[in-house]
Amino acid sequence: MGSEVVGVGLFDSLRRRSKGGQKPGTLRKASSTDFKHLEEWASTRTGVEAYVEPKTNVTETTVVLIAHDGEWTRRRIESLDAAQQFGHKRSIPVYEVARVGYPKRMREYTERKKRGEA
Repeated sequence: MGSEVVGVGLFDSLRRRSKGGQKPGTLRKASSTDFKHLEEWASTRTGVEAYVEPKTNVTETTVVLIAHDGEWTRRRIESLDAAQQFGHKRSIPVYEVARVGYPKRMREYTERKKRGEA
């Protein structure tokens, strides 16, 4: 029986890549899976509005889609322009969260969900 020698350096864990092939600590960009989810979600709800969240140190630009009843979903998107194009193509209004905040119905939906009512 042969034995295998595996070198483990002090900084090897810092050089490893995550499952997606991305370096740990780097921001994941929007993907086609994100876009597909947004398209499907918006097409199956009514009264949908889009709220764009700016890029931060922790996440890339994201968009929150909120339906008439407050149900919502969040995914990464390439940019504010990409969100505006997405909204324009689907006749969905697009707002910047930093300017207008989140709608009350979103908070109410989240509270109902916590209580098991949604």
